[in-house]
Amino acid sequence: MRDPEGIARALRGAESVAVCSHINPDGDTIGAALAMRLMLQGMGKRVQVFCDSKLPDNLSFLPGAEEIRLPDGCEERFDLFLSVDVSDRERLGRCARLMSQCAHTAQIDHHGSNPMVMECNSLDGNASATCVLILEQAKAMGIRLNREMAICLYAGISTDTGNFSFECTDAETFRDAAELREAGLPLAGMSYRLFREKSRPHLRLLGRAIASLRFRGKQEEIAVMTLNRQDFADCGALSEHADTIVNYGLETVGTRMAVLGRESEDGRIKFSLRAVAPLCVDDVAVRLGGGGHAQAAGISMAGTLEETTERVVNEMIRELEKKQV
Repeated sequence: MRDPEGIARALRGAESVAVCSHINPDGDTIGAALAMRLMLQGMGKRVQVFCDSKLPDNLSFLPGAEEIRLPDGCEERFDLFLSVDVSDRERLGRCARLMSQCAHTAQIDHHGSNPMVMECNSLDGNASATCVLILEQAKAMGIRLNREMAICLYAGISTDTGNFSFECTDAETFRDAAELREAGLPLAGMSYRLFREKSRPHLRLLGRAIASLRFRGKQEEIAVMTLNRQDFADCGALSEHADTIVNYGLETVGTRMAVLGRESEDGRIKFSLRAVAPLCVDDVAVRLGGGGHAQAAGISMAGTLEETTERVVNEMIRELEKKQV
């Protein structure tokens, strides 16, 4: 349940706060963390943002992004540990170690699968983005939005809603976007940076993924793409350059589900799953050790790219056939 007042009490009672994002960060977790950083600094708090992964290049322009630290070597103590957009402890990566260095813990999140293990939890699985809850938090604390906060919050809301096109985009989302615009959001520039500007490694990698595209299921309604480590090496690409490629499969006429499997540097195979409502992929992800949202989920698995892809696709076929019965 949402509890902005409880989070507000925890924040007001803390002089120092460690704000933590999830591994393999996206716009929502980084936008939420950086917006919270600005809010807390305005309250006179000592605040540090941590993330156990490199920040994607397309988010490096956000205000305060250069201040994000890896948790390694941090021996500081904080009054409060605050995670944002983190669905479970594993998604914190090495940032989870910082919890023992904090007197209290809290979280703000919008994943319905969150087990609510912190002392104070503000959660809503129906919220379109965690940044929606961060904006609500600002109101609960009487914080006036400025241009920099608006930029961070828009990065989270717009990316987690597919630029306001996903089923999760409700009336509250649009009202929030209007508030951000009124606070000085440079809409055209932000839209270009987040959705139109593409790096050359991304475009090269996209070509490899499209070349691997095939369709599965009785009606060929599942788009499947794969990328191996050689693809990344040949394209001079990093994992972050593949983050949105799965959407191209879902946008194919006649497709209702899509999956992108990619070999990661640690040897595991990472899968991005997507579905067109009312179909869901979160149950598929959970059955295979992952998680996420109804129409957008992820999995990390051990094994070869070919074997794990077949396992994931077979589960997606079963899910699709179950919904067609």
